[in-house]
Amino acid sequence: MPTAPPSVGAVVIQARRFQIRPIFPVDRSNSPVRTARQLAAGQGVYQAGADGLAWRLKRGVIRLDNAGSSGEVSFASLAIPGDILGCETMLFGCYTFSATALTQCELAPWPEGASAMAGDSLLASLAQAQKRAAEVVALRGGQAVDRVLGLIRLFTDNAGQVVLPTRQDIADITDLRFETISRIIKALERSKVLLPIKVEGVHATRSYRVDLAMAG
Repeated sequence: MPTAPPSVGAVVIQARRFQIRPIFPVDRSNSPVRTARQLAAGQGVYQAGADGLAWRLKRGVIRLDNAGSSGEVSFASLAIPGDILGCETMLFGCYTFSATALTQCELAPWPEGASAMAGDSLLASLAQAQKRAAEVVALRGGQAVDRVLGLIRLFTDNAGQVVLPTRQDIADITDLRFETISRIIKALERSKVLLPIKVEGVHATRSYRVDLAMAG
């Protein structure tokens, strides 16, 4: 059975119960000014256990992974535009997951406003992380085509376009085989659910216009 990423629900419950306020691991008054980050597909954002601060994802999709005790890496969750990454550093002083850009991404420093607002924003971001965890669990159960369509819905932007991760990343996210993903993507192309388009800087097999009405 698919399970939610560890810690997300527990962190939310702890924060609400004890009204946790952010405890920054560094003195911000002496920190350099942070600026937005531009990341290429496949580029690492941060590593689990490292010190750091939080970011808001403005564009793109980021994969979060767990590192096992023997060093193996396993998929944990996703971040899409609007999500906060690394807010756990405000509570624990280090990152819980390793993060990697699945598509071209843009990150902005978080929190953006007055630090007095950070506590409420932190709780809101943790609640959003819990919602995202539920969406990820849904992507890992049910019929294979429905899992892939669910991922496409999640990633499609307001213009009806989507840049998909690699086939292997989709397989990891949906808990399906690479060959199954390739077969489903080709079938969605034939049925005109996915219409290939050209997006600058994106591989030709990963950018599409989406017409979910054709999915039946």
